[in-house]
Amino acid sequence: MQTNLADFIKNTPEGKVADEILRNCVHCGFCTATCPTYQLTGDELDGPRGRIYQIKQLLEGMNATPQMQLHLDRCLTCRSCETTCPSGVQYGHLADIGRHEIEKQLGRPPLETFKRETLRRLMLNRSVFEHSYRLAQALRPLLPQALRGKVMAKKAAGQVPQAVHGRKMVMLEGCVQPGMSPNINNATLRVLDKLGIQLLRPQNAGCCGAVNLHMSVQEKSLNDMRRNIDAWWPLLEAGAEAVLINASGCGATVKEYGRHLRHDPQYADKAARISAAAKDIVEILAGEAAHIRTKMKTDAPPQTLAYHPPCTLQHGQQLKGSVEALFAELGMTVLLPQDAHLCCGSAGTYSFFQPELSQQLRDNKLGRLNALKPDVVLSANIGCIAHLGSGTATPVMHWIEYLDALM
Repeated sequence: MQTNLADFIKNTPEGKVADEILRNCVHCGFCTATCPTYQLTGDELDGPRGRIYQIKQLLEGMNATPQMQLHLDRCLTCRSCETTCPSGVQYGHLADIGRHEIEKQLGRPPLETFKRETLRRLMLNRSVFEHSYRLAQALRPLLPQALRGKVMAKKAAGQVPQAVHGRKMVMLEGCVQPGMSPNINNATLRVLDKLGIQLLRPQNAGCCGAVNLHMSVQEKSLNDMRRNIDAWWPLLEAGAEAVLINASGCGATVKEYGRHLRHDPQYADKAARISAAAKDIVEILAGEAAHIRTKMKTDAPPQTLAYHPPCTLQHGQQLKGSVEALFAELGMTVLLPQDAHLCCGSAGTYSFFQPELSQQLRDNKLGRLNALKPDVVLSANIGCIAHLGSGTATPVMHWIEYLDALM
C-alpha cells in the first residue's frame, strides 16, 4: 500500500513503524474472514482492512473523527487478523498508534473520561482492587445482574509452598488476577514446587503495562515496563531461568517489551533480554511432561474437558495448540469448540466499554463450548475465565488449576 504520511508523524519512531506496517498491507481482505467484530456487524469499517484504511487517512493528515474512534474502540485487538494475514501485517501495533493519535486529537467526553480513568486506576492499585473485589464478592447476590456478571464467585486459594529449590524462575503475579482468582497463582506455585522449581515474586513489580497501553496512556505503560525490568533484572542476573507468566494477556505484552523500549538507551538491551526470557507457563511445562506424569494421581475420575484458547496465547504469542499438546502428553484430551480462533469478547476492558458486542461474542463462544457437553471449561487468561464464567453454570478455570488438582 502506498503511503504519504503527514509531517507531524512522518519522521517519528511511531511514524516509521506505522509506515512499514501500512506498506506491507496489500488490502487483500483475508483478515475480514477471521475478524470477530466484522462477523457481528458486517461493516467494513469494523474489520481490520477498514480500520487500517482509517488509520492511514489519519496519519496522512485527515482530522480524527468520532466515527474513527468508534470503529477503533470496537476492535478487540485479538490479533486474529495477524494470524490470518499472508503479508505479515502487524495490525495490533498499528492499532495502538492509531488509537493514541485519535486520543490526542479528540480526547473523550467528560463522563466517559471519568469512567475510563476510574477503572484504569482501580485496576492498577492492587490493594484497593483486592479490597473492593472482596467486598463485591460478599455482596454479589445483591448486585444488579450486569454487575454480578463482572464478579467471580469466591473460592479457596489453597496453600502456598515455602520450599527453596535450586531451580528458580521469576513469576509475574499480575494486577487483577490475585484479587479475582488467587488460586491461579497459588496453583502455579504448587505445580512448579512439585517439579522442583521455586518461583520468585518481587514485591516491587506490578502491572505488565497492558492496562495503560490499551487505554492509550502510553508513557505510563512504558514506566510500568521499566519498573518491572528493574524488579526482575537482578533475579535474572542471579540465575533465574525465566520470567514465567500464567496470564496470556500479560505474556503477550511482556514478550514485546523489547519492541516498546527499543529507542530507550537505558532500557533497550535489558528489555530485549526480558522479552527473550518471558515464557508462558505452558512453554515451561511442555518440557516437564514426563516429570508431571510421575506426580499425577491415578484415581482421578475421567471428565470431558473443553478448552478456550485465549487470543493473546494463540494470536498474540503464536502458541496455538500448545496447551492441547501438553494435555495430550499427559494422557488427556481437551476438546476445542468450533471457531476456536475467535475471541470470547473479554479483551481486557472491552467488556466494560463495548458491553453489547462483548456479550454477543461471549454467548456465541459459550454456545460452541456447550455443544461439547463439557464437565469443565479450561482457559489460560483471567479475563476469558471471568467473562465466560459469567454466562454459564459449567465450571470455568485456568488449566493450571485443573492440573494442580490432579497432582
